[in-house]
Amino acid sequence: MYINETKLKVRYVETDQMGIVHHSNYYAWFEVGRTEYITEIGMTYKEMEENNIMLPVVESSCRYKEGAKYEDIIIIQTFMKELNGAKVIFNYNVIREKDGKILAKGSTTHAFVNEKFRVVNLKKANGDMWSRFQKLFEKTE
Repeated sequence: MYINETKLKVRYVETDQMGIVHHSNYYAWFEVGRTEYITEIGMTYKEMEENNIMLPVVESSCRYKEGAKYEDIIIIQTFMKELNGAKVIFNYNVIREKDGKILAKGSTTHAFVNEKFRVVNLKKANGDMWSRFQKLFEKTE
């Protein structure tokens, strides 16, 4: 399984009155990780959309273990848990770099849809894109 790692530095604006990162920011970080992951198929999100394939989130979850703090360097690990013609599930680990502690674990489920937001089977709608996703899903490091 291929795991993409994206490093980010926690910004002051992402913290709340308690001095930890507000829970909503983890979903933005998941999106950053997912966007970077998808570039590994050799195509950007924008290029996918130009090919009439979009990936709306249809389900999401996050389990918070410990709060990240201002100026922490975090690593967003992103990997595909499941891939089929109609959907893909990404999992995420948010890790504090200095001690390797997992701060949060998350998951997002995405449907493959066309420009009319109708669910499509990616294998049939765009075989090349399907092949790229499949190769990354099966890739071992």
